[in-house]
Amino acid sequence: MNIINNIINRLNYIISEVPYKIKELTENELTYKQSENKWSKKEIIGHLCDSAVNNLSRFVRVQIEEQPFRVIPYEQDEWVRINHYNEMRTEEILNYWSSLNKQIIYIILNIPEDKLGIVCDIVNAAFREGESEKTILWLIEDYLVHMEYHLRHVVGDI
Repeated sequence: MNIINNIINRLNYIISEVPYKIKELTENELTYKQSENKWSKKEIIGHLCDSAVNNLSRFVRVQIEEQPFRVIPYEQDEWVRINHYNEMRTEEILNYWSSLNKQIIYIILNIPEDKLGIVCDIVNAAFREGESEKTILWLIEDYLVHMEYHLRHVVGDI
């Protein structure tokens, strides 16, 4: 399927390029917070790790659990706070992020085409505009859009 191939190609490109761009930033640039309520660039990468963990689980579970699969949001700020990403070595966060996304690519590549239309019920749809029912394919596309949005705040355009 063309859409899946495009997503896979884009994810592979991002995974290969982003670490180089992040390594060009100083530790001060990576850990600086505009305010206590804002994430640092390092915390944004950590948030993308948390997003990957949650979406990896969703991409697996949606294929095997009762339908419609319920997509439940997670406490993003709390995940970032509890994981202490600002104190981690940048290389560790990047390795974690890359590994998670390589596994996501592997899962996406192996989702049978007939399952991409499975409908998911997005609980608390207020965090996303529009309808509360979306397909697995939409979740996958949204994962990439979400990643690109946050990465623009870390490294600019990719």
